[in-house]
Amino acid sequence: MRLRGVVLVAAAGVLWLACALATLAASPTPEPPVGDPRSSGQGPGLVGDPGFALLAVVAIGVGTVAATLIYVRLTARNDI
Repeated sequence: MRLRGVVLVAAAGVLWLACALATLAASPTPEPPVGDPRSSGQGPGLVGDPGFALLAVVAIGVGTVAATLIYVRLTARNDI
């Protein structure tokens, strides 16, 4: 039984080293920059629709307040 444990530990070590060698095989040099992917040849700017994002945040806030008030009303105790 003890020999089996030693073999399992050795196999785990070999597997661990094999995984480490696979990670060392990646190239350490970064990819060359190809420009700003957010816009076509221009500098950084707004991406998407900021008006929709603002409305979504407000809607989520109003929905949260409404859900909280409904929960409080439905679970209120009247024994006071």
